[in-house]
Amino acid sequence: MILFPAIDLKGGECVRLKLGDMAQATVYNTDPAAQAKAFEDQGFEWLHVVDLDGAFAGESRNGAAVEAILKATKNPVQLGGGIRTLAHIDAWLEKGLARVILGTVAVRDPELVKEACRLFPGKIAVGIDARGGKVAVEGWAEASSLGAVELAQKFEGAGVAAIIYTDIDRDGVLAGINWEATIALAEAVSIPVIASGGLASLADIGRMTMPDAKKLEGAISGRALYDGRIDPAEALAILKAA
Repeated sequence: MILFPAIDLKGGECVRLKLGDMAQATVYNTDPAAQAKAFEDQGFEWLHVVDLDGAFAGESRNGAAVEAILKATKNPVQLGGGIRTLAHIDAWLEKGLARVILGTVAVRDPELVKEACRLFPGKIAVGIDARGGKVAVEGWAEASSLGAVELAQKFEGAGVAAIIYTDIDRDGVLAGINWEATIALAEAVSIPVIASGGLASLADIGRMTMPDAKKLEGAISGRALYDGRIDPAEALAILKAA
């Protein structure tokens, strides 16, 4: 079970949003590369990075910050936000990313995702961001009529490395992970699922170790780590013991 610390990039800075609202951004570190190294030093073994500006623009906008992060940490990094073509996927993997996360393009062009999985085995994750069970796209600015489970099942057998499931209504507000929806998704597909959105306390870390959560690959934590609500050493010890 992996605990993924999150770095969300806006204007080259490490921020956290509230409910996915770009107008409600809190800056936590003006040096994302230093933050990446700090997470590595705390014992984390993966890093989750989102180019928020890129997600809204439909193309990478914080490339320099991401490249600095890749140089600063030895940990594998997964990146999402504005990556929508095979050329962009290839370029980022060449720079050293462990995984590319495809979100909007998974809804708009699922065949491209399947082709990416064929060309870059083990390197493609799908980001499913849902509000009220329906998938949102374009940096969460637009709702679709597609259900989260329906979208996930489109990629069964395609070679997707992981699905990152975010409940937008819980993101950045420390309301706790939507375990019911996340575990239901994990049980509906054979693809590993990563929980995201709302992880708030060590109780959530403990919840990750329960039998019904065993199918999950892990969970992403942002604000709770930055605010000190979760002690990294304690959280990682709970997961290791389990």
